[in-house]
Amino acid sequence: MNVTAQAASALAIPFDHHRLDRLMDQAGIDVVVVTSKHNARYFTGGHRANFFDYMDAIGLSRYLPVFVYPKGAPEKAAYIGHRLEGFQVRVQPLWVPETQTNSGTAVDAMQKAVAYMAKANFKPKRIAAEFGFLPYDAAKVLRDAYPDADWVDAVHVTERQRLKKSPAELALLKEASERVLASMRAVIENTPPGATKADVTEALRREEVKRGLTFEYCLITAGTNLNRAPTDQRWEKGEIMSLDSGGNYHGYIGDICRMAIQGDPDAELQDMLAEIEMIQRAAMKPIKAGAPGRVIYEAAEPLRARSKYQPLDFLAHGMGLVSHEAPHLTASGPVPYPATDADLPLEAGTVISVETTLAHPTRGFIKLEDTVLVTDSGHEIFGEGLRGWNRAGTGV
Repeated sequence: MNVTAQAASALAIPFDHHRLDRLMDQAGIDVVVVTSKHNARYFTGGHRANFFDYMDAIGLSRYLPVFVYPKGAPEKAAYIGHRLEGFQVRVQPLWVPETQTNSGTAVDAMQKAVAYMAKANFKPKRIAAEFGFLPYDAAKVLRDAYPDADWVDAVHVTERQRLKKSPAELALLKEASERVLASMRAVIENTPPGATKADVTEALRREEVKRGLTFEYCLITAGTNLNRAPTDQRWEKGEIMSLDSGGNYHGYIGDICRMAIQGDPDAELQDMLAEIEMIQRAAMKPIKAGAPGRVIYEAAEPLRARSKYQPLDFLAHGMGLVSHEAPHLTASGPVPYPATDADLPLEAGTVISVETTLAHPTRGFIKLEDTVLVTDSGHEIFGEGLRGWNRAGTGV
């Protein structure tokens, strides 16, 4: 074992750095410079600046975390954080060998990162930076420091890195899904007729927060209205409701959709939801490590196309720290990206959101969304319950 390998083995690195090294090598990347809060959290092993949890702007600049990783040398990795992060790092030290919590602005943070890279004798020929998460002034500092280096977007490498989740990440995703599900159950059971969509959304927010989640959103419909914003529209007796909510648990998203009704569903509503459930189950059935990503759409699309209920939409996308992260299975979904993973084998440890939606003009918005883990032997659903018509107000 060489000195570098010995140094790396002594570190409690919270991600598969060998995978990252391979990905960087394949792309010809020498150094990755991470500046997004979600990737900084991932590479530091869960650290997130609590002062900047809900905002980035401060004074005349903004908060900018900088994580620097040189290929094959995790013992030379660095993290540059804001001075207020020092309180957190003192009680929960990071694995990162060079940790500085003394920056104040975006430019200041990047200047300190560049100074460290010079001190550590980095001579990168190709730098991967997060183009979508790197402000112009900080980017100029990095560019001026390495004027002859090639730049590439780090999004592709970081997405491939995060695609395969660790057991710890999977536990967080499962908890997130199950806590969102429990929150929905509590809200549905305790909501009588006449509550507004805004009322229900606020109740769901409280239930998710009570269960240790950070409430992110609730896309909500009531009756036959297809508008999914929280409004003063009332959920009256006999009407349906869709609850599509994302709750964040230590950075990982639980995102499911379930249906409720004030009263009892008629035969047509029961048949509509059963049709959606059939498509969901069919799409999930072929999910297994080693199967090409396209099998999900190949199983769902024929059923969707010939359904008597239209317009019916189907979507499958990756889940984790980011909604719609890798694997990317379609180029025609609502979030634009190429179908990079359609022909690639699914990896065990990948998490996929599977959703089927009927926006019916006279019956309303009917949808199921599930979070699914790819395993070696098949798949596992996170947050399995409440799949039918859930009667509202039963606990009132």
